[in-house]
Amino acid sequence: MTNELSEAALEALVRRFYGKVRADSQIGPIFEAAVADWDEHHARLTDFWSSVMLGTGRYKGAPLTVHAGLPISPAHFEVWLALWRAAVRELFTPEAAGALEATAERIARSLSLGLFFRPEFEDPDAKRRTVKCGD
Repeated sequence: MTNELSEAALEALVRRFYGKVRADSQIGPIFEAAVADWDEHHARLTDFWSSVMLGTGRYKGAPLTVHAGLPISPAHFEVWLALWRAAVRELFTPEAAGALEATAERIARSLSLGLFFRPEFEDPDAKRRTVKCGD
């Protein structure tokens, strides 16, 4: 990681990013309905990104569980990533922005797979292979 990835820089990024999220017509309303306290949300997500990018281990949570209760689709992750890319490119050098973007892409892919991937829909034979005789 580069030296420009610091606690203060990540906090600024989280605030910039969620400013964009709140202004977005597609995902803004989802977040507005889900987040009761934006200061607390910013602090939690700063802890998350500090844990991920700086290895601080401060974040204690279950992102998949939190997102499972939201009215979201895979397309929302693309909007989220576009806003994230815009925010990181405004605040960081290309090297640090690239690291933040790559990490966010892995996180989005992981969450999307966890929330939406259903092998039985991808492979029609998968359901038959998992059902026992007599079921």
